[in-house]
Amino acid sequence: MARKALKLASWTSMALAASGGYLYSNKYLDPNDFGAVRVGRAVATTAVISYDYLTSLRSVPYGSEEYLQLRSKVHLRSARRLCELCCANRGTFIKVGQHLGALDYLLPEEYTSTLKVLHSQAPQSSMQEVRQVIREDLGKEIHDLFLSFDDTPLGAASLAQVHKAVLRDGRTVAVKVQHPKVQAQSSKDILLMEVLALAVKQLFPEFEFMWLVDEAKKNLPLELDFLNEGRNAEKVAQMLKHFDFLKVPRIYWELSTKRVLLMEFVEGGQVNDRDYMERNRIDVNEISCSLGKMYSEMIFVNGFVHCDPHPGNVLVRKHPDTGKAEIILLDHGLYQVLTEEFRLDYCHLWQSLIWMDMEGVKRYSQRLGAGDLYPLFACMLTARSWDSVNRGISQAPVTASEDLEIRNNAANYLPQISQLLNHVPRQMLLIFKTNDLLRSIEATLGTRACASSFLNMSRCCIRALAKHKKKNTCSFFRRIQISFSEAFNLWQISLHELLLRVKGLRLASWVSALLCWLFPVSL
Repeated sequence: MARKALKLASWTSMALAASGGYLYSNKYLDPNDFGAVRVGRAVATTAVISYDYLTSLRSVPYGSEEYLQLRSKVHLRSARRLCELCCANRGTFIKVGQHLGALDYLLPEEYTSTLKVLHSQAPQSSMQEVRQVIREDLGKEIHDLFLSFDDTPLGAASLAQVHKAVLRDGRTVAVKVQHPKVQAQSSKDILLMEVLALAVKQLFPEFEFMWLVDEAKKNLPLELDFLNEGRNAEKVAQMLKHFDFLKVPRIYWELSTKRVLLMEFVEGGQVNDRDYMERNRIDVNEISCSLGKMYSEMIFVNGFVHCDPHPGNVLVRKHPDTGKAEIILLDHGLYQVLTEEFRLDYCHLWQSLIWMDMEGVKRYSQRLGAGDLYPLFACMLTARSWDSVNRGISQAPVTASEDLEIRNNAANYLPQISQLLNHVPRQMLLIFKTNDLLRSIEATLGTRACASSFLNMSRCCIRALAKHKKKNTCSFFRRIQISFSEAFNLWQISLHELLLRVKGLRLASWVSALLCWLFPVSL
């Protein structure tokens, strides 16, 4: 009997060793792809983070200096554990982690700064996997379709990676190939996140994270359909064709499927790369202004918004023929379509914020679901303090101390912020993310929130509201009246902008005269 048991144990050990060796050597099989491993890792990480918060802060007086320091340490530990989970489980987890990392002014800095690295730590598929996807979707081998195909990807993201290639007719293209396992894992990952979010809510009733799960559930299927991405690219290119500074790469439909997207290859530097712009003599302020115009048009006038403007998706270059600065907009998988009611309320809210109409701020914030938390909502939207909102966000630029105050408040008001995010219209969530990504670019370029950018936003709001009024009236004279009112309001803004420039020039001349008087040049 003992001999049989020993023999069985020996065979079992050999089988396990052989299985382990096979899994280790097989490039198509990864232990991270097994459901039990992914679920176990996610459950364990959630449990450890929850236990850390429950036990570490329990014995310290709430709001004390010691409490704030300890809470920061717990935030940082938890953010690192969450980042490790995203890197290990990949795919959907990285996508959700990137979303959280983009909410600079809504989540504690420990989380956003830690999770930002996920933009540069996305997994790469092997060339065998890339060939497999192209073979399955296009029915041909890579060498039959392309003269050349770079094995090293230009970039890898959570759901796909992009390779440079040359077609048989000589056209240089960018080939976006979806990671082969993402499609199958995404629905299970979202279900897992939903269960974990509900479990966390039981432990911490004041925190609401279902908004994050709902967003992933709605948007991931759209992002995984590359044909939808191609249609979005063509729609936004047509919609913004009057902007000569915008370049959207052309889509080659004949070789595009749900998992493979072929685009025109366009080179440029990332929009937050000041050194690249200086080397290529690209005006940083011009780029920042153009970016603001483009997004104001998308949000306020058209209600069709590119919601992933992180620096890897927004490139800049000098046009090879004209020498003018261009913005290249990439990755069109994630767009938010705004309802007319939401878009108009949002226009009114920004008009109220820009022109210091506090009654309007309260009214339209509440119409957008903020309720009694409308002051917090206004601060989240503008990334300014409540004092600055009352004084007028266009009156003075944000200071370093105010920026620090806003970031600290993200930690102090986290329960209220999570409650707000769970109650505002779902359209608002991606707008928050887009706003924070754009602010991050502006902060890097040193062009944050100048008066000119607010005036451009106001112009778009006036045009959008006038267009809506004209559409809803049958009277010819009423349309004429609306047009005159629109023209007058736009003229007022242009006059205000001119006065600001004159004031700036006068101040500059005064400073110059003062410097000449203080430090005269001897001849």
